[in-house]
Amino acid sequence: MAEHGKTSVTWSGPVLMVTIAEPELVRQVLSNKFGHFRKVGFGQLQRLLHSGVSTHEGDKWARHRRIIKPAFHLDKLKGMLPAFASCCADLVGSSYLEGRRIFELQEEQVRLAMLVANKIHIPGYIMLPTRINRRMKRIAREIEGILRGIIAKREGAMRAGAAAGDDLLGLLLESNMEHSRGDGMSTEDVIGECKLFYFAGMETTSVLLTWTMIVLSMHPEWQDRARKEVLRVIGGAGTPPDYDGLSRLKIVTMVLYEVLRLYSPLPAVHRRTYKPMELGGVRYPAGVVLVLPLLCIHHDRDVCGPDADEFRLERFAEGVARASGDRQPAFFSFGGGPRICVGQSFALLEAKMGLAMILRSFAFELSPSYSHAPISAPLLKPEHGAQVKLRKLP
Repeated sequence: MAEHGKTSVTWSGPVLMVTIAEPELVRQVLSNKFGHFRKVGFGQLQRLLHSGVSTHEGDKWARHRRIIKPAFHLDKLKGMLPAFASCCADLVGSSYLEGRRIFELQEEQVRLAMLVANKIHIPGYIMLPTRINRRMKRIAREIEGILRGIIAKREGAMRAGAAAGDDLLGLLLESNMEHSRGDGMSTEDVIGECKLFYFAGMETTSVLLTWTMIVLSMHPEWQDRARKEVLRVIGGAGTPPDYDGLSRLKIVTMVLYEVLRLYSPLPAVHRRTYKPMELGGVRYPAGVVLVLPLLCIHHDRDVCGPDADEFRLERFAEGVARASGDRQPAFFSFGGGPRICVGQSFALLEAKMGLAMILRSFAFELSPSYSHAPISAPLLKPEHGAQVKLRKLP
C-alpha cells in the first residue's frame, strides 16, 4: 500500500488480482447489490469440509439463508446458554487442568469449542479422530454417514410429534420443515450446513478466545478490569451466567471487538467479478479476483487513527459504527452486506460466556516461551502456539 496505493494489481499465474483497501469500495463489493461479484471457492477441499450457506450463490444462497436465519434469533440463542455454561464449566473445573503450569491456549480453546460444538451444534456428532495418512475422501464419507443417520433419526422423531430441541440442528430442521413445500433444503443440503456450523463455528471461536487471552496477558490491567466487571455483574463461580448478565458486560464486549479488529480471524476475503463492472472509477472485466484485505484495513492509520496498531478498546465505547470516530465505518471482522456472518451473535455470545467463566476462575500471563507471530493459515493464528501460565483463583 505504501508503494502502490490502496488499489493495486498483481498476477497469480494467469489470474488478474486486484487488492482493494478502501473501506467504501470494500463495502460496495460486499453489498453486491447488482450481482457483479461471486465468492471464490477452494475447490475439492471446501467440498470435503463443508458446502453450506457461506459458499452458495444466487437463489440457493437466498433460500438457505432464509431457512437458517431463524435458528440464530435472539430468543433461540437464549435457550442455548445453559449448554454454553455447562461446556465452559466442564473445562474450567476439569481435573485435566489441575497440576499443569504451562498451557497451550490453542489446544485448550479447541477443546472448549469442540465441547460446545458437540452439545450446541449437532449433539451426538463427535469429531472423527484422523491421522495424516488417512484419505480425506474416506473421512468425509464417514462424517456424512454419521450426519445422515442423526438427521434421519431427528426428522423421524419430529414427524412423530417430538420437540425439535434447542440445538442448531433441531432449529434448522424445524425451520426447514416450515419451508418444505417446494423450497426446503434436501438432506444433502442439511448435511452441508451441519458441517459448516461445526467446522466454521468451532475454529473461529477458538481462534478468537486464543487471541483474547494473549492480548489480556499483554495488558494485565485490562484483564483485571474485565474480571472485576464479570464478578460484579455476573457473580462468582457458583453463579451460572445468564443472557441479561452477559449483555451488561461492557468491558468484555469491547475487549472482544478490539481483539477482532486487531486479529481478525479471516485476514482477507476474495470476490470474483461475474460480469464487466465499474468500481471506484475503474472498469473491470469478468473473471478478475478482488482481494479485500480486512486485517490490513483494520490496521490502517488513515482508517482507524494513529493508534491503529495499539490495543485501545475504548474505541468501541459507542459501538461498532463509531469505532473509527468521524471516519467511515470500517469494521469487517464478520464481513458485510447481505452475506454478513449469520452466526455473529451466536459467536459473540459463545465467546462472552467462555471468557467470563475463564476470567472468574483463572488469572493468566504469557509464558516466557511465547513468541508473538500471527500467521494466516488460513485463519489468523499464532505461528508458534500460544503458551500461557494459569493461576487458579480462590
